[in-house]
Amino acid sequence: MDSKELILKRSEENKQLYIPNLSADPVIFGFDQNELKVLLVKMNYRKMWILPGGYIKKDEDLNDAVVRILKERAGVNAVSYLEEFAVFGKKNRSEGYFEDFDETLFQKQRFITIGYYALFNPSKIDLATDEFSESCEWIYLSQLPEIEMAMDHKEIVEKALLALREKISIKPIGFNLLPEKFTLSELQKLYEAILGKELNRGNFYRKIKNLGILRKLDEQRRGGAHKAPDLYSFDEENYNKALENGLTSW
Repeated sequence: MDSKELILKRSEENKQLYIPNLSADPVIFGFDQNELKVLLVKMNYRKMWILPGGYIKKDEDLNDAVVRILKERAGVNAVSYLEEFAVFGKKNRSEGYFEDFDETLFQKQRFITIGYYALFNPSKIDLATDEFSESCEWIYLSQLPEIEMAMDHKEIVEKALLALREKISIKPIGFNLLPEKFTLSELQKLYEAILGKELNRGNFYRKIKNLGILRKLDEQRRGGAHKAPDLYSFDEENYNKALENGLTSW
């Protein structure tokens, strides 16, 4: 069965299973080589890149739907934190992608989509593809201008990054992106990648320590030519409190 035949077959099933005109598009950010990545899938149909989004079942809560969609479309499990950040509803935002089909196709109807973002360490996810996709990959944000994305998904990624930048001033970031043990320099590089600018090292170190979300370990990062830097981990209890209540001294 080719990709168009599969879309036609699933259209009839979708009409029975899913809420019409409503979808969810999660933006999954990762951090690697001091750069942000985003998780995308490449469709068999038209060979374009999209977010690993999908439709909401008629008997399903919205957040549960996003968790299911991520597992089905990309193999992402153990979703512990999702942030809803925007609703996208421009007319013809998605219909044009299915221009080869007639107007009865479920997927070609006008869809309002809800944008979410989540943060994951790429090394902890075993990616998988579904029946509609030829690949599922982490793509560096710096590469996005070079690839062809369907619908308005590039705009969704851009707005998710803006939302993440706003959130970083009031919520802690890093627990799901960094390894269990990290240096302050590695944490600073994460913040710089998100904010898109360099930060003063002294000011950053002082502020991040004052938040009370770090634990200094009795270990150092060995192997470099310079003095071995101290290793830190997140204080999970204080980190979760800060997620719930916000930062007080940033």
